[in-house]
Amino acid sequence: MAQREQWGSRAGFVLAAVGSAIGLGNIWRFPYMAYDNGGGAFLIPYIFALLTAGIPFMILEFGMGHKYRGSAPKVFRALGSKYEFLGWMQVLVALVISIYYVAVIGWTINYTGFAFNQGWGADPKAFFFGDYLGLTGSPFELGGIRWPILGACTLAWGITWLAITSGVRKGIERACKVLIPLLFILVLVLIARVVNLPGAATGLDFLFRPDFSKLADFSVWADAYGQIFFSLSIGFAIMLAYSSYLPKKSDINNNAAMTVFINCGFSLLAGVMIFSVLGNMAQATGQSVSDVAGAGVGLAFITIPAAINTMPAPAFFGTLFFLCLTMAGLSSHISIVEAVCSSFIDKFGISRKRTATLVCAFGYAMTLVFTTGGGLLILDIVDHFINNLCILGMALVEIILMGYVVGLDDIRKHVNATSDFTVGSLWQIFLKLVTVAVLGYTFIMNVVTDIGTPYGGYASSDLILLGWSLLPVAFILALVLNKREASYGFVKKD
Repeated sequence: MAQREQWGSRAGFVLAAVGSAIGLGNIWRFPYMAYDNGGGAFLIPYIFALLTAGIPFMILEFGMGHKYRGSAPKVFRALGSKYEFLGWMQVLVALVISIYYVAVIGWTINYTGFAFNQGWGADPKAFFFGDYLGLTGSPFELGGIRWPILGACTLAWGITWLAITSGVRKGIERACKVLIPLLFILVLVLIARVVNLPGAATGLDFLFRPDFSKLADFSVWADAYGQIFFSLSIGFAIMLAYSSYLPKKSDINNNAAMTVFINCGFSLLAGVMIFSVLGNMAQATGQSVSDVAGAGVGLAFITIPAAINTMPAPAFFGTLFFLCLTMAGLSSHISIVEAVCSSFIDKFGISRKRTATLVCAFGYAMTLVFTTGGGLLILDIVDHFINNLCILGMALVEIILMGYVVGLDDIRKHVNATSDFTVGSLWQIFLKLVTVAVLGYTFIMNVVTDIGTPYGGYASSDLILLGWSLLPVAFILALVLNKREASYGFVKKD
């Protein structure tokens, strides 16, 4: 039986976990969500969600991975052989995310190059949807491959493959020790520049001005919990795999708290950066900040380029901004692919290099569809259902299993044995009551909403094939993988 790899240092593990948690959503989702849900007042439910769900759930996943020393399927198998398929469902969802997420990283790589001379031109919206994406009229009208996107995706998959094949300590840890500090440095440099721009103060006022009346709206609290779960990479195999590489004597509770606080601190920094730019853009164009504020792909690839066009030294800001997006995306992509690879290594004993090559080759081949003219439309549907149905649903099942079927006492004793601060009955209450209630409400409301109003105005057939089918297909494939003969613990040499 091969010795399981370990992180080289505590800092290396925390940086890797932070690198997984910090993704594109921290930059393009959190700022708008805060602005839209009460500004500064949103920090109250957000911090409450962080303390009652984010840190408790992270401690749970770190504890599970560390105690059972394995990837998601191996961890759930240790709880009972009939639960292994739950781990495989998480892994399969992670695999789907890795396939489409890398396309967005490809866009950020291309836009880093465009930023040198504002290659998106005077109309970033027309450029993005037309000249760059070649967007078609429907998801299954693929059009041709967009070669710049394919080239950038090839580079992103290559970097991920190199990090995974090099191992936990020599590959992933080294990569995150470079990517994450560099990401923070770039963001701080950008903030130092943009907060001094004309109109920046107006943008920050829009972001942080508290509207305490919003606190009476339950949906604001649900959004705060949703943002915590979306941004922490919990509930879909990553943190289970990462924590399995921790040394036996590791401060689980402190590591979990640091990971959550650093991730959320980065979200606040991203908010300052984004709304300073939006304030400057609003002043330059004579619009209100509310007219230019937005989230998601439109913010990153249309609004921000348009804002860059109005700024002094546009090449400086544009290059640094898209480098930030690229760093955040790559660190997350590496963690997602590692969660997938570690599961096949654990289950079938295939060598790390061979596993990473097969997974990356398969992922790269599947990514091709997202480099076509219909790629954005397919990505939009898949991402919506992955986030609103699959991740929330699996996190809900995981916490119900641990809280009400298996029990939390063994994990609590395990994490407390090596941690500087301990968790007790309040930790269990937060997980069993608060987290289950909010996750359950959010999941049910998402399902009801999507049934009542077809997402994005897409055809029902498109939504069924690309969205609603994801969870049942993952369930069937997970059962197949669950039944395959395992060689847990034995890893073949190359």
